[in-house]
Amino acid sequence: MLVAIAPADFRLDGKPRAQAKAAHPGVILSFDSKVGHLSYPCDTFTTWQDNLRAVALALEALRKVDRYGVTKRGEQYRGFLAIEATAVPDGFATADDALAYLGKFLGLGHAEMKVIPGVVARALRRAQRDTHPDRGGDEVAFHRVSLAEAKLREEGLL
Repeated sequence: MLVAIAPADFRLDGKPRAQAKAAHPGVILSFDSKVGHLSYPCDTFTTWQDNLRAVALALEALRKVDRYGVTKRGEQYRGFLAIEATAVPDGFATADDALAYLGKFLGLGHAEMKVIPGVVARALRRAQRDTHPDRGGDEVAFHRVSLAEAKLREEGLL
């Protein structure tokens, strides 16, 4: 298990000291199992203890799938392995790059995107709809749309 706690804040038995403060609340629990190497990251909550508890509860839920006979060979764990294999596209260096990418969904260039009122939001909605995996779109393209949205929000254009 990885937790961002200084080595001096661990007791001799390997447990963290009572006053130990994590530099970051996220945890990663990794181990080898009969279905291969598994890794469970979590940084949803504000303390590492809560994130570790979330991982433990998730593992308990996955074990219930085995316990009740729904799977026989750990199929639920292989699903996580498939998610990790998905290619992750790079972000956008500039807001103009993000505008140009979204503009393609409306047939507009980045210069037109800047001057037409409301067109950025309209292009974003169209791009999200066209690329959403639940509507038959590509996961990588949908992630790229999300990165464009993040860049435009960062620059104050959305």
